[in-house]
Amino acid sequence: MKKILFAFVLSVFALSAFAQKVGHVNTGILLEGMSEVKAADSALEALQKQLVGKGEGMVKAFQAEYQAVVAQVNAGKLTPKQQQEQQAILQKKQQEIQAYEQKVQNDVLKKREELLKPILDKVDQAIKEVGKEGSFLFIFDTAIPNVILFADEPLDVTDKVKTKLGI
Repeated sequence: MKKILFAFVLSVFALSAFAQKVGHVNTGILLEGMSEVKAADSALEALQKQLVGKGEGMVKAFQAEYQAVVAQVNAGKLTPKQQQEQQAILQKKQQEIQAYEQKVQNDVLKKREELLKPILDKVDQAIKEVGKEGSFLFIFDTAIPNVILFADEPLDVTDKVKTKLGI
């Protein structure tokens, strides 16, 4: 009789362990609906246009200088030594343009991380609060493809997190 009672108690505990709540959220949908993300995207776009505009100016100046050197070479106005000097100057300017392009990419990426970190922290906090309030064991992000093969719609907590974020 004790073995049957022990088996019953053990099965009740096992079933309660399997009955834990698991939820899922689509952070992509959350981020699309947040005004902070739209403002960050606008700020990044403005920064990128400004930096790219400066780079385009550098390229135009380089092209004009290159054309001038080519014209002088074709007209026979430059000695071989002067041609080498001009070539070295042009190569240096081309390297400066390439370095600037790399700097632009790094600056935009750094600014993106700077602008999105507080937004992502806010979303993370809201998800944690919904998880605690709803007694969820896990909440998975369905925005990442091929991670969850099945997600029961009643467990989708995206709307609850949207409410928590005020969107």
